[in-house]
Amino acid sequence: MKVRYDPKADILYILIREGPVADTDEVDEDVWFEYDENGNVVGIEIWDAGENVIRKSLLEIERYTKGLEEEIKA
Repeated sequence: MKVRYDPKADILYILIREGPVADTDEVDEDVWFEYDENGNVVGIEIWDAGENVIRKSLLEIERYTKGLEEEIKA
C-alpha cells in the first residue's frame, strides 16, 4: 500500500494494489473508490483531504491526548 498527498489539489490517494482501474465509484461525498476488473478495490481517492481527513484526524488526536492528560492528573 502507498499513500500520496497532493497539497495543491488537496487530494489524498491510497494505492492498495497495483494494476489497471476498470471502474470508479463515488462512495461518499469527495471519496472515490477505484476497482479492478474483478471488482476489488485498488485505490481510494479523497478530495478536499485537508478538511475531510487531515484536519479531522488532528482534532481527534487532540481530543485523545487531552483525555490522556486528564487521566494522568487523576
